Amino acid sequence: MTAARVLVVVPTYDEAENVGPILDRLHRSVPGAHALVVDDGSPDGTGELAEALAARDERVHVLRRTVKAGLGPAYVAGFRWGRARGYDVLVEMDADGSHHPEQLPALLAALTEADLALGSRYVPGGRVEDWPAHRLLLSRAGNLWTRWALRLPLADATGGFRAVRGELVDRLPFDDVASHGYCFQVDWAWRAVRTGARVVEVPITFTERIAGRSKMTLSIVGEALVRVTWWGLQDRLAERLPGRVRRPVSGRVREGRRSNAVR
Repeated sequence: MTAARVLVVVPTYDEAENVGPILDRLHRSVPGAHALVVDDGSPDGTGELAEALAARDERVHVLRRTVKAGLGPAYVAGFRWGRARGYDVLVEMDADGSHHPEQLPALLAALTEADLALGSRYVPGGRVEDWPAHRLLLSRAGNLWTRWALRLPLADATGGFRAVRGELVDRLPFDDVASHGYCFQVDWAWRAVRTGARVVEVPITFTERIAGRSKMTLSIVGEALVRVTWWGLQDRLAERLPGRVRRPVSGRVREGRRSNAVR
């Protein structure tokens, strides 16, 4: 993976305070990586600021959208933009500093033996910093429910810091992904495992944002609960219906180890 072209997709909505510093940290950590800021019409000027950064740095690109369509559609648009331009590896990363760009080299290194590297808060070595107790409890409970309902062997299926080989993105049916919030992360991780992709969880540190406001809402949590429950029911019903054969969950999932930096 040392010669791979890496594109870090960074969705934004009202992240003017954060987008510049996070891109600086990214390029200090992985100088050869390019970044695509996908802005959903931020009223605080995030899109304009990102374009100013792009004018000064050829590694920064901007995809501006006119409406706030949600996390899932932003990532799908970013993936398509990147694959159309020949990037070999696509990375998801939040703009608010919750994900540490300094840990991206470990995710990239994991792709030497995997198709998808998930940054995980809940494997040994992973941790969460500065979250209130109710947020941590909600996240833990959501992942436990997801693991049981979907029979998905992942400790942190909802995490949004991940790196994927472009070939896997091409194989996954993103056209019918309807999830808008963080449920999108569960949706496509589940699809990846079920297609037989090699998946590895790499321990990361997740830190609560310092500036700006969280985009998490009760409606986003509700969407995740309803969709995961419905997918799990459909999966189990498919096993019981005559003539229906459930596609086996054949992806190989393992816990990753901290790796040396890859440039």
